[in-house]
Amino acid sequence: MEDIDAIALLQDPVRRRLYEYVAARGREVGRNEAAEAAGVARTLAAFHLDKLVDAGLLEAGSRRLTGRSGPGAGRPAKVYRRSAVERAVSVPGRDYRTAAGLLAEAAESAGLDMELQDAARRRGRALRERPGGVGELAEVLAERGYEPVRDEEAGVLRMRNCPFHAVAEQFPPLVCGMNLALLEGLTEGSAVRVRMDPRPGWCCVAAEPSKNNEN
Repeated sequence: MEDIDAIALLQDPVRRRLYEYVAARGREVGRNEAAEAAGVARTLAAFHLDKLVDAGLLEAGSRRLTGRSGPGAGRPAKVYRRSAVERAVSVPGRDYRTAAGLLAEAAESAGLDMELQDAARRRGRALRERPGGVGELAEVLAERGYEPVRDEEAGVLRMRNCPFHAVAEQFPPLVCGMNLALLEGLTEGSAVRVRMDPRPGWCCVAAEPSKNNEN
């Protein structure tokens, strides 16, 4: 019931706008910034943001938003970022996470990394509608929960969310290898190449235009 209650909070349109804004930033957001983005007063934004913290959908902290320290730098402000806790609702209840963990454990114990990657690559090919560039890939990844973000300076597409996060934490080489193979299948024959680029808080795979393409 906790997950249902937490997700039910997002039925409120103001609360939902605030949550979506904070979640999309990928960094800490202050109350003033969130209020302006949602088009509401700061006090109302603070009320809803704290409700989202109570529900475990956001995490709260404090820091000086001025960038200064020492005397005259001002008091630390309350800031928010998306919680790392996953929420899922299934009616009736299902426990796919445990099943996925058991299957991953069995695959790792049996040394089935290559077989899993082959299966993931085939699935990626099956998901591909047509070869395209980074923009088309970003649309597909967004639909599948990867939350792609363009790093314009580096010319790379990174993913803020790993759809397999819970299992990847337990079996990182196995699951990250599977993820890379899945995206290799998805981008096969396209103007994009994918590669491992593990960074804390991000998906382990990044995408970029292939050397012969500028898309």
